[in-house]
Amino acid sequence: MIRTNLFNQTEIHKVVAQKGCYSVLEYDHDVSVSEGTAITAYYASKMNVRKRQVIAELKGTGVIVQAGAMQMMLGGVEATTNVTGAGDLLKKMVGSKVTGETTIKPQYTGSGLLVLEPTYKYILLEDLDNWNGNMVIEDGMFLACDNTVGMSVTARSTLSSAVLGQEGLFNTALTGKGTVVLESPVPASELIVVDLENDVVKIDGNMAIAWSSTLKFTVERTTKTLVGSAASGEGFVNVYRGTGRVLIAPVAEKRFVPTMKL
Repeated sequence: MIRTNLFNQTEIHKVVAQKGCYSVLEYDHDVSVSEGTAITAYYASKMNVRKRQVIAELKGTGVIVQAGAMQMMLGGVEATTNVTGAGDLLKKMVGSKVTGETTIKPQYTGSGLLVLEPTYKYILLEDLDNWNGNMVIEDGMFLACDNTVGMSVTARSTLSSAVLGQEGLFNTALTGKGTVVLESPVPASELIVVDLENDVVKIDGNMAIAWSSTLKFTVERTTKTLVGSAASGEGFVNVYRGTGRVLIAPVAEKRFVPTMKL
């Protein structure tokens, strides 16, 4: 039997979110600092720049995790790879090159606790049922998911849409049932959630961080003519059409959260 204080609320940390088998532990502030870094740590915590840690409680179930993200395994947890053969390895290597994700993502199964490395990024817990079983995410956002979730590489419909929209040509698609854990550049409280039903949303910039794969992505001029677009001060906009969901960061400048070193 293993006992741990991980889930106990203290003056330093507490569980701030739970979904499926995942819990998010957030550290209110850093106390393991020196006199030279204490001021930085203090003001960082006031601006919500804090360490967050994901804990997966496995009960005969399994999760897939980004390579290198595991910190510790408590109890009867075993690790395997998500590679089924040479052909599958080659496919995953190609996919990793175009999406920025790791080639091999370990799978953890059994009964016990899987504790992931802390991060200063924000953690999103998304149930694929709320996405009708499909979502596409920006590069580098994947952290973990249930092993009932399928992962694949999806391509933009046209090269021009990727270039003009300042987006990558390939992204990671998550399908099926289960919970996915994402590292977001902004907290969930700042994200704009747009649900479309045979409708359209136009975004000035690459601020969408996740969207339903059922949506058609294009890049279009803000007006019908190039002259009109130039006169309006706007050029091209990213357009998502159809039925599905889009998660939008409020400003493009916050798309990347630097890693703090204290």
